[in-house]
Amino acid sequence: MRLIRILVAVACVLVGATLGALNRQAALVDVGFAAVPTTLGVALIVSLLLGVLVGGLAVTFGVVMPLRRRLSRAARAAPATPPSPEA
Repeated sequence: MRLIRILVAVACVLVGATLGALNRQAALVDVGFAAVPTTLGVALIVSLLLGVLVGGLAVTFGVVMPLRRRLSRAARAAPATPPSPEA
């Protein structure tokens, strides 16, 4: 499992480096109150990372947190019975 995580991390770094190297054109990111001059590769990588972050937060608050609350309520409502001794 650890090897798979390392391979996925290395693959992501390689894809990011390739994306940054192939998209060296200048780009101006205007967010209304500020304009940030950057390269197209950096703008793409940052937007992808922000999308992953926002998607992860949406899943966490929309699915994971309600399930955790339901699980904790069920654990409190379940009677605490000691395990039965085996003969």
